[in-house]
Order: sequence, then structure tokens, then C-alpha cells
Amino acid sequence: MMRRRTFVAAAAGSALAPALQAQGIDTAKILVGFVPGGLSDAIARRLADKLRGGYAGTVLVENKPGASGQIAITQLKDSPADGSMLLMTHSSALAMYPFTFKKLPYRPMEDLLPVSLVCHTNHALCLGPVVPASVRNVKDFLTWAKANPDKANYGTPGLGSMPHLIMTVVNKVGRADLRPITYRGTAASITDMLGGQISAASGPVGNFLPHLPGGRARLIAISGDTRSSFLPDLATYREQGFPMTAREWYGLYLPGKARPEVQRRAAAYAQAALSDPGLVANLQQSGVDVAFSTPATLASMLDADTREWQRLTKQIGFTAES
Repeated sequence: MMRRRTFVAAAAGSALAPALQAQGIDTAKILVGFVPGGLSDAIARRLADKLRGGYAGTVLVENKPGASGQIAITQLKDSPADGSMLLMTHSSALAMYPFTFKKLPYRPMEDLLPVSLVCHTNHALCLGPVVPASVRNVKDFLTWAKANPDKANYGTPGLGSMPHLIMTVVNKVGRADLRPITYRGTAASITDMLGGQISAASGPVGNFLPHLPGGRARLIAISGDTRSSFLPDLATYREQGFPMTAREWYGLYLPGKARPEVQRRAAAYAQAALSDPGLVANLQQSGVDVAFSTPATLASMLDADTREWQRLTKQIGFTAES
């Protein structure tokens, strides 16, 4: 149902190179709306490593978990606009939340200023040791869940998030009653899944990769429109009869009131960092594809996704109470 268009600026680095000569910042922070140990945190820390010493003498990651990432976004909105405070957030919080939450404490288009695309990834459904090894796909899981209603649940990083919406579609199409159990990030839900407190977890595929060896965790579906190059044997939801295609991207933002010269400088350093082969290879091991952009391209992506999620949530009848 969703076709992702990826925009990457071919010559963005050369166009913004003069901004690299601007005066530096002593200490900068990248806000992340989830707990340490998850995919968002890992991506931000690798980016911070590459920005340190150039963009600012010190670049730190500050975790502000809660409300599916909304707390971090709200803090950025109210932060100084001198370039010392950045936010890395997934696209759902900006393009989808306006249609899956009753009210947001921020206005995505006005309160945030785009800097650069960082990367994109897919979501996956993972089963834990509570579910028998004979369950190999989504339909098997739904059949098992219907026969075991007390165990028919899954972890999600928040109601109204993309992992929750994906599972809402699975529930509706499969005529099931899987109960969402909310956590402050996918990493926390994986801990409970491996410990047997919940049966499954829905979240970014990169969060699950370290837990696959040994067989205690196993993936049964991925949300892309095609199979992932990281997991070529893993069937998509659409292949399994569930009309859901959703790809998540992560973007870097400044407070909406930041001046154009602050935006240009941040974009130049971000694009230089995201062009580093070591960073690209490192993030590929976490199941994400690095893809930088100009600020204008990131703004266009958000606008296109906002329109698509408005159409999609209306089509499937998704509400904050779904």
C-alpha cells in the first residue's frame, strides 16, 4: 500500500561545502526519543562519532524516551537554535503520528527544520521462545494465537507507531485479536520476548538481528515492498497476503527557528559524515541503508509521506483507539 520513494542528492556535498568553514560549536547534542540500546540510539551514536571534532568539539547523544518519540521532538522545539541541539527521529513521528494520535505537542512542518536524511530501514515481526518452532509465517502465528488467546500478544514501541499500525492491519486482515503491549522502545520489548513475558515483537529489523543466532528469536515477516538484502529468505507481509508495505526513514533536524546559515552548516557536516565508508558499512550490519540528502529533499519526503499516511490511515480506518 505504500511505495517508498528514496531521494538522494548526488552533489549535495559540493554545493554545501563552503558552510564547513563556519565557526564551530563547543558541545552539540543529538536528541533520540528512545532508550539506549535500540536501533535509533545506535544510529545516532555512530553519526555523533563522525560529527565530533568537526561540527562540534564534543557531540553527545541524549536519550529522551517516552510517548513514542514525542518527548524528544518537543524538547528540540524548545531548544536553542544555534546548532547545538539536533534531533534524529524516524519518519513515523512526523508523517504518521498526526493521523494516529489524537493530539501532538508539536507541528512537524513548522517546529522542525530539516537537515538531512540519515538512513532507511524496514520493520519486522519477530517471535520468541513462547511460540512453538513449528510456527513459520504470519498465518501460522495467527492460527496459534487464536488457539492460545492468553498468549496472543506482541510488543510495540508505542500505540500509534508504525510497528503498531502494521500489526493493526495484520489483525484486521487475519481477523485476529493480537494485543499490543507497549514499551519505551523495541529493545525493551525484545528483552521481555526472549524472557517469555510476551510472545512476539514488532519493530525495526535491525533491532532483531543480534538475537537471531541460536534460534530463540526468529523473524517471520518484513514490511518492505521487496525482500531485504540483509535477509533474502524472509518473506514480506505482502507476499504472505497482508496488504502492508511500509519503509521507515530517519532524518536529522534542527529547531524550526534556526537560521538558514545554521541549517546549511549542519547539513554540510551531516552529509560529509554520512558519506564515510566506515559509517555506511557499520550501519549496514544493523540492517539499515545510509542515504543522505539536502534539506529541501528531506522536506519533500516528509510532505509526500504525510499525504500518503493521511490517505492510508483513512483507507484502513485506523484511529488512535485502533
